[in-house]
This record gives sequence, structure tokens and C-alpha cells, in this order.
Amino acid sequence: MINNEELNTQLAVIGAGHAGIEAALAAARMGVDTVLFTLSLDAVANMPCNPSIGGTAKGHLVYEIDALGGEMGRAADLVTLQSRTLNTGKGAAVQSKRIQADRKKYQSLMKHTLETTPNLRLVQAEIVAIRTEPTTDGGKRITGVETRLGEIWGCQAAVIATGTYLEGTVFVGNVSYDAGPDNQLPSKGLSASLIKEGILLRRFKTGTPARVSQRSIDFSVIEEQPGEDAPIPFSARTPEDYLSGVRQIPCHIVYTNAETHRVILDNLTRSAMYSGKIHGTGPRYCPSIEDKLVRFADKERHQLFVEPLGADTEEMYIQGFSTSLPTDVQHRMLHTLPGFSHAEIMRYAYAIEYDCADPTQMRATLEFRQVSGLFGAGQFNGTSGYEEAAAQGLVAGINAALRVKGQEPIVLPRAESYIGTLIDDLVIKGTNEPYRMMTSRSEYRLLLRQDNADSRLTPIGHRVGLIDDVRYARFLQKQTRIGTEKSRLEHTVLSPLAANPFLEARGETPLKSGASLADLLRRPGISYGALCEIDPNRPDLTPSERLTVESDIKYAGYASRQVAEVRRQGRLEEKKLPDTIDYTQIKGLRIEAAQKLSKLRPLTIGQASRISGVNPADISVLLIYLGLH
Repeated sequence: MINNEELNTQLAVIGAGHAGIEAALAAARMGVDTVLFTLSLDAVANMPCNPSIGGTAKGHLVYEIDALGGEMGRAADLVTLQSRTLNTGKGAAVQSKRIQADRKKYQSLMKHTLETTPNLRLVQAEIVAIRTEPTTDGGKRITGVETRLGEIWGCQAAVIATGTYLEGTVFVGNVSYDAGPDNQLPSKGLSASLIKEGILLRRFKTGTPARVSQRSIDFSVIEEQPGEDAPIPFSARTPEDYLSGVRQIPCHIVYTNAETHRVILDNLTRSAMYSGKIHGTGPRYCPSIEDKLVRFADKERHQLFVEPLGADTEEMYIQGFSTSLPTDVQHRMLHTLPGFSHAEIMRYAYAIEYDCADPTQMRATLEFRQVSGLFGAGQFNGTSGYEEAAAQGLVAGINAALRVKGQEPIVLPRAESYIGTLIDDLVIKGTNEPYRMMTSRSEYRLLLRQDNADSRLTPIGHRVGLIDDVRYARFLQKQTRIGTEKSRLEHTVLSPLAANPFLEARGETPLKSGASLADLLRRPGISYGALCEIDPNRPDLTPSERLTVESDIKYAGYASRQVAEVRRQGRLEEKKLPDTIDYTQIKGLRIEAAQKLSKLRPLTIGQASRISGVNPADISVLLIYLGLH
């Protein structure tokens, strides 16, 4: 063992994927001495699956990460190959931005950001164990981490963000071998150390499709999918007109057919997933192509997206074609697709199994109850997706830094963010498969739009030190402009004579009496942009400001009802449950409820009410108990 007194840091972050990056940057920017450990400096910020960022609900997460002071949104803006807004035919609450990123440029940009951030060291080393010591209350606390080379790094806190590397095993047909994604080295040994410390691990699975040479595809016979005009960036740090000058690369759509399905089904037993070689649980919302054919046997075809990995590479990603079938089958099934009869595979598809933690062992701060100062984030917590990982990493990094500083942690409520919903779901409900964020997971989604992420979370980012005073001043000015414009629209009244020609030209019901501009905007067929014809005195707002003004006014009625529900639920969230409660001794509490509450240790009555197996009668008992103590 190397005993070097100089190997000390305040925070150790294990893993330099999307979770680890956000954790390390957040802590370092908050003034905490941080070391970020990675198995390979060449794999920092790697995107082993599709190099896309955002998507349904995931775009919301990226905006929230940026609003708190995270890095993913800014980096995504700077390496955008194509930008699209999904669900444009639906309301603003479920519209989500998605970009196709340049994979290598994203990696390079993130690595450079890490290398140049004060208080942060980037070190290539494999962490094989954590060190702990007993605490006076009978628990444990983190004291250090151990590398494969025998170095001991002392630390006051640690964040585990190992992604899919932890005891990773890759599967292609009947072939399997120890590896992380993209044939990187797996993380070996750390699992045993965590188990020794009382951390419960389980086995999850994910996968990725083949990468195909662009020049071997006949794009003339498949559908082109262009990007959108003048997209709004993810980050408040990016000029709003930045992406207007970016040449977007088209993506394409192709569909499977009867021959594709025949090839796959005839070889189903050769899939590692169906041969019994894979035992881990895979993501239900991102299944392999063979799983799709089995689960949706009535579907005649499945949509696939053909997307670039970068501007300077021939590699194309076939989204929706993930598989663990052997290489010969991969060639045959690929060649059945229109335009792919001569397609050349550059990287084969594979499935990967890995160890991850049961997130119900964590508090809402993402700190393990078994070991104080030890935090988890990303796929290590049982989630899937770069965005979910980055969101958790940011919160874990913030709270680890606050612990080092001796300050109170932050807990993001469900009603204020998708990040809060994500973490609350994980630590209270748990997950029996890789968890993916969706808008349907939030009961408050009408309040949690992409465009208002800054109004919800930027004050928190400023309070913890991730939003500087200059950016915060710009934020306050933006909120003032939005508020002033909404007030102007509410108080500017038009007569039927002034408004009706405009309304009739759009097939709208004419006015019988005066109405405000806001009243007209609340009509589904009227946009803020269209109102400029009868509103010559409007201020010059930015595209993001105009979007928020329109959404706030159109959603006002629905939002007010959700706000009332938030207030009702808020009363339960305000009632704290002491961590020292012995639930088995509370009279009237059912045995199942006492067991669940003892295991999960909810922070509030609100959290307790969301635990499966805790019913309203149990909540009433808890309220009576709190009233008596």
C-alpha cells in the first residue's frame, strides 16, 4: 500500500461520465477541493449510446440542469449537429428539445472544461474500494478511496458515478466478456467493497445498436428528417441566436419490414437476451429490437432513426435497432432495411450487464444512509440516459460539497422540478428496471415546462454558488421583462372594431365586447407572434421570453389549479419525520407500513404518503403521532 500524505482531497468523484462530470464541476465551482477519477482519460464524457441530448422530458432535465448552474446544456449547444422540438402538436408542457450532438467534440469540450476548472483534478485511476470508519452514533462515514495501484486518497465525501462500468459484462450472441461500454476496461473490485459496507447491489442491463458506414447507405430511398429553424438553445449562457448560424445535418427515418422480422425471429434463441445468458433487467422503455418483436408481435413495422455520430466521421447510429444477436445475424437483419442492402457495419451492437445500487438506500440528497458522506448518481442509481445521470450528478455534487462545508443539503421538491420528481421516485418508490424520465411521471407537469426552468431553479443555483451575480442579474431582468409584458397584455383592451377583422381572418369567433390581448392569446388558435398585427406597441423580447409569456398566459387557468394542489400537498411536505422514529412502536400503524417506513426513512409525511404499502389510514396515524410528540 502506498501511504502518501499528499493524496488527500475533500471530495472524490468516481467515474467521469455525465453524472460524475456534473458532480465534480458543481463541487469544484462551490470551492471544494475535488478529484475526479476515471478509468480512462480518453473516455471522459463518452456517449456509448446515441450522441443525442434531450428528448421527451429529458429536454426538461437539461434546461433544469442549466438553470441550477450545470454544464450539459452549454456543451450540447456548442456541439449541436441538429436541433428539433418534439411534440410540437401538443401543449408547451410536453414539448421537449432534442439535439444530435457531435460525439467527439462533446467529449473534447467537456474534458477541457474539467481540466481548466479551479479546485478540480482529473486523474486516471481505477477505484477498487472505499474506506470508512465508525461514527459515534453507530454508523459509518467515508474516509477515503483506494486505487488499483494501491494508492489511498483521503476524502471527506465521495460520489459514486460508475455508469455501466461496474463489473460490466458485454454480450454478443453466445460470446461474453468482461468490459465496459465501447470495449473499455470494466470497473472490478469496487462492488465487493460496497457490499462489505452494507450497500445492496443488483444487476441491470442495457444495450446499443450497430454503427454503420455512411457511404454504404443509399439515402435516396429513405425519409429525410431536417432540423428546425432558429432553435432556442438549452443554456442561458448561450446567445439565443447562436444556433441560427449552425448548419444542421439531416437525420433520416427508415422502417423494419416482414423480412427484417423473419431474420430476427428465426434467430431469436441466438440472442444473448433470449438464450438465458443475460440475467440483468433491461429498460422497458428502450427495448432491443428482438424484444420489440416479441412484445409487439402485431406490429408490421418499427420506426428506426438514422443519425450521425459527428461531422467528421462516417459512423451512423441506427436508433431503435439495439440487439445482442450474433454478428452474422446483425449483418443479415441490417441488409433487409430499405437503403441498407450494402450497409457496412463499423461497430457491432452489444448488450451490457452491470452492477448498480438500490436507490431506496439513499436519502433525497442522494447520500447513502449506511455510510455518511457517500453519494450515488447516474446509472449507478438504477437510471438510464445521459440527462438523468447528469441531473443526479449535479444534485449529488452540490450536496456533497454542502456536507464538506458543514451546510444544510438541498432537496428539490417534486412540484418544482423534474429533477426532484426523478430523485423522489428513486429513493421512495425505487425501480425494478433502468429508470427513464417521462413527462407522465410528474403530476405537476403543467407547471414544469422547459421555458420556465430558470424561474423555478436559478435562485437555488445562485444560493449554492453555481450561478454568479452577473448571470443572476440577467435572470432577474428577464423575469421583470416577462412579468411586465404579461401585465401589459392583461391590461391592453381592444374593441370589437379593432380585433374582429383579425379574428375573422383566422376563423375565430368575433368579439361582442372589448377584450384584452391576454384574452385573445388564451384562444387555442391565436399565438403571441400572430398578435403583433393588432399590437404595434409590444416590446422587443427575446424568443425565449416570448415563449414564456405565451405559455404562462395560455396555461394560467390550468396552472392555478395545479398550484392549489401543490399547496395542499405542500402542507404534508412541510411535516418533517425525525430520522430517529421507531415506526414499530407507533400504535395503530400497520406492520407493512412500519416495515416500509423503517426501510425507506422518508423525510416528510408527503414522502411517506407516496410509499407503496403506506395507505391514508397510516398517514393519519403518523399525523396523530407527530401531534403528540
